[in-house]
Amino acid sequence: MSTRKLRNLLSPEELRARLEAETEPRVTFSFYRYAHIPDPEHFRNQCYVQWSQLDVFGRVYIATEGINGQVSVPASKFEAFKEMLYAVDFMDGMRLNIAIEAEAESFLKLKIKVRPKIVADGLEDETFDVTKRGRHLNAKEVNELLNQDDTIVVDMRNHYESEVGYFEGAIRPDITNFRDLLPVVEDMLADKKDKPIVMYCTGGIRCEKASAYYLHRGFENVCMVDGGIIEYARQCEALGLENKYFGKNFVFDERLGERISEHVVAHCHQCGKPSDRQLDCANEACHILFVQCEECAEAFNDCCSTQCKEFIELPEDEQAKLKITTQFNGQKYGKALKASMLAKGQAKLD
Repeated sequence: MSTRKLRNLLSPEELRARLEAETEPRVTFSFYRYAHIPDPEHFRNQCYVQWSQLDVFGRVYIATEGINGQVSVPASKFEAFKEMLYAVDFMDGMRLNIAIEAEAESFLKLKIKVRPKIVADGLEDETFDVTKRGRHLNAKEVNELLNQDDTIVVDMRNHYESEVGYFEGAIRPDITNFRDLLPVVEDMLADKKDKPIVMYCTGGIRCEKASAYYLHRGFENVCMVDGGIIEYARQCEALGLENKYFGKNFVFDERLGERISEHVVAHCHQCGKPSDRQLDCANEACHILFVQCEECAEAFNDCCSTQCKEFIELPEDEQAKLKITTQFNGQKYGKALKASMLAKGQAKLD
């Protein structure tokens, strides 16, 4: 069967009208599983045909190393879809992370794409087996290990994620992407290969790959927070355990963060006051991600600089002319790098 035919050809307007016509709520959730998939294209086609029958919408990536998806399904069909997933051997028992605050219009159609990897890592080592991962830890086990003096805790997220929340004492490398993070952490821990290492990320997919990689590189005792920060916080609340995560958990949607504890560990990039209010600069030509307190938000009109504030106050036709030749913070450094430099005082917001 041709892959070209296995896609939705409705226009955006038709897709939105179809969603708005639905009369029952949808369940939105994410999932992933590392596994050996010999023919990702064939598996992709099978999934598309079967899932379309249950009106599944979402974005799914499939590779020879596994599957990673964020989807929504009508509530009445959730159990049927769950059974369909678990009927596949390597997905049986896979964790489904149900969204707490799902957007009703998160997805308009089903997109399933075949990619080289479900998490880009820059590795070319054919002897590396991503399925030979480290040990999963539940919240109770995480707390027990964190109470040990020789435990090393590593944040496997980007620096703008760890800026607003982290486990106390965690190593938080100043890195923008996972590809660069793997070798940096390996170098940092080169003389600690026999120590207990606990890694964590948002939902588990990055530190699971990292745990397998470090075991492959000779580390002896590598563990990970099962289900990431999301599941750890859920278990702490459900079981009445001490929550050792401070601050917010950065999330990649419009909210930009979920509060895990009342601690505010970040600071406003403009005035330096305690704040973990992350936002994109209101100037669409800049759009840099940064931390800004409420007072500075009012003073700068949700912009990262005086330059951006003055720019968005111009008439739209003048903005259109100027943005061709004007350089803003986001264009100079990119979201994450600029945010890091500002937090360290290495850059100045004009």
